[in-house]
Amino acid sequence: MKAIIGITPSSQLDTLPHGTFQRYVLSAPYVRAVEKAGGIPLILPPQRDAVGALLRIIDGLLLSGGPDIDPARYGDREVHPATYGIDPERDQFEIDLFDGAVAIDMPVLGICRGIQVINVALGGTLVQDVATEHPGASEVGHRQHERGLEDWQVGHSVTARTDALPLLTDLALGVNSFHHQAIRDLAPSLEPAAHSPDGLIEAVVMPDSPGVYAVQWRPELMFNRDEAHLRPFAQLVQAADARRMAAWAV
Repeated sequence: MKAIIGITPSSQLDTLPHGTFQRYVLSAPYVRAVEKAGGIPLILPPQRDAVGALLRIIDGLLLSGGPDIDPARYGDREVHPATYGIDPERDQFEIDLFDGAVAIDMPVLGICRGIQVINVALGGTLVQDVATEHPGASEVGHRQHERGLEDWQVGHSVTARTDALPLLTDLALGVNSFHHQAIRDLAPSLEPAAHSPDGLIEAVVMPDSPGVYAVQWRPELMFNRDEAHLRPFAQLVQAADARRMAAWAV
């Protein structure tokens, strides 16, 4: 059986002619990327009392992109005007999932918001608004849609440490960019694996948990045109598959 990859969705309110409904939503490219990498995607809506059961079902965890984490979780007393979509239920659910996954050596991939969740879960902090709080951000342009670029196009380059994250086989890699928040203080148990030209951390690894890594860009939107961006998903699925096979062999 293929490895099952749990993916966390966002929550949103949709107003339709027959009423307003809260929905759990996930961009289809996440699903397609996991499928392309050989895994079975399984969407995990928040259900805190079931975290242990969910971790027994899945073989790997993907923390997806989405709205901002509550700044109170990393010690900020004020909420920046640009911070949006705070969802305490999702914050807690994803942190619980991540903590549980690390405890059982389950591979984890964080994307966009996901890298931020991992950093906050491990004691790091965030820049609430890159455009107004990070020097040099305007020269890079981390919100490429504001420059008229498509989601699959390269927004800027990153300089990668291939020794830290072997899946980044290119020292200079073109990535897309849609985030307005980023890592400020890196959690002590993480190491940077890539930086943008203005110095923001764009990828991290967790040396004590080799299956944990995360990127700030959105590879699920690029892999159809550049196979280099399928590597994060392929590594996740391969690690999850190996973990599954090892469990069967016991």
